[in-house]
Amino acid sequence: MDSEPTPVSKPESPVLMSSQTLILASLFVAVISIAIFIFVSRRKGQSKRNLLLLLGPSDSGKTSIFSSLVYGHVVQTNTSMQANSSFLNIQGKRDPIQIVDVPGHPRLRDQFKDSLSSAKALAFVVDANTASRNAAVIAEHLHSVLDAIMAIPPSQPLPTLLILAHKCDLIKASSSSADTSALAVTRVQTILERELERRRSSQSGGMGVEALGDENNDEKPNMGGLDCSGLGGTFRFENWEGGEVVFLGTSVKGSEVADEKSVKGSIAPLKDWIEENI
Repeated sequence: MDSEPTPVSKPESPVLMSSQTLILASLFVAVISIAIFIFVSRRKGQSKRNLLLLLGPSDSGKTSIFSSLVYGHVVQTNTSMQANSSFLNIQGKRDPIQIVDVPGHPRLRDQFKDSLSSAKALAFVVDANTASRNAAVIAEHLHSVLDAIMAIPPSQPLPTLLILAHKCDLIKASSSSADTSALAVTRVQTILERELERRRSSQSGGMGVEALGDENNDEKPNMGGLDCSGLGGTFRFENWEGGEVVFLGTSVKGSEVADEKSVKGSIAPLKDWIEENI
């Protein structure tokens, strides 16, 4: 029985090949265009990061700093239960800088996370005079901020963390010539490093931070964000893997201030940093 002849495949039409090539080329161009658009959009978004978030426990002085920066003088304040937001115009800069004062109440303070991706810097305010007796509460709050910064995706730039040793003018110095700002910074940094190391050690030892007696320990007992380079991983701000940390001493004297220049001078370190870096 004769076998059936094998069908001979016909070469594809040049018109069909040309059409397929055109479609592939169009898809390639579309993908490249989208990639370029996303890249440019991200660069533009990053270049406009001119937001400063004021964070910290209640009664630390955030709102006084906010009003001094924005209005040039201190206004009468109560414990804030909602965020304050306004803009600071800096001479020589085209775009104003947005300043947001985030409430320090435990139920409200995490609002800063909604704006974290747009922030150029976070300023965590600590009352240098009460830092010692409120150390555990302050460290718990700061720990949540460090954890949030460390959780930022690698594709996004990290904000600078400023830690303000505030009300440094109330520090009792051993002599009238002593630099109370430097004393306040040293005190706050030492206390915070000690407390954050306690939290890191308790977690690495399996104890959990709920054993440290924090006021808000029932919400986030297993936060991270305390990773440090160096031998043993002991917590030190200079070795923290979450980015740059800058300490500044500030003060706002309120009704004792005689003129606007004195108010601005008391927060000059912060304002100078803003002008140079945001």
